[in-house]
Amino acid sequence: MKLACASGALHREIESGELTQLEFLDLCARELPCDGVVLDVRHFPRTDDDYLAQVKKMATDRGLSVAALADSSFFAQAPQGMIEVLDRAVVLGAPLIAAPLSGEIECSWSDQLARLNQATALAKARNVTLALRNAPGTFAATTHDCKRVVKETDSAWLRYGPQPQRLDAASDPRLLAPNTVLLWNDASTQTERSIAEMAAIFGDFRGHVAFDDETGGTNARELANAMRVWQEILNRK
Repeated sequence: MKLACASGALHREIESGELTQLEFLDLCARELPCDGVVLDVRHFPRTDDDYLAQVKKMATDRGLSVAALADSSFFAQAPQGMIEVLDRAVVLGAPLIAAPLSGEIECSWSDQLARLNQATALAKARNVTLALRNAPGTFAATTHDCKRVVKETDSAWLRYGPQPQRLDAASDPRLLAPNTVLLWNDASTQTERSIAEMAAIFGDFRGHVAFDDETGGTNARELANAMRVWQEILNRK
């Protein structure tokens, strides 16, 4: 497993202006024991090609991979919005876009499935894989939901990006392991037990574990500590 820091974990600092996106990249390279970053679409001050090239070059110079883009509204957008995010991923060299589905009270399943079909067709054309995030209250809240979504969409460009800590007690994360392309971990709620369980289930996973914080209010010290605990447990294993 490789470790990545999600800019969403530091959302409050970035939103307040205390930390810029470029400073976030520096922070990840110099203070955090991570291999890559997950860039939240909310944190781009600009999306022109010159700025995106600067982000990509800076990540490369710092030895960081852009593991994914995160977009909480990706599967709720009209096609043009999806295209803009997908094209941004292509320019940055991000192989994945991680996103949850809409809430069950926000639209019908038929509408959500139609957007999923649009999204996967657009993703296929750009060779960017979509990593489905589970989230309570959405059409992908449980492992059963996630399996249904992928089955009904029937596209090789839709895979799983689960966060086991947000699954209900009846869910079995092992069902998602074979097609998981990004694994999420909430740094503020992790325990040694939760790490050991995730490592046991996803032991053969070779992708990135994205360290996030649901509140967006963590800091660099807490993230560094959370990552070091992961490293220690994985090294023991």
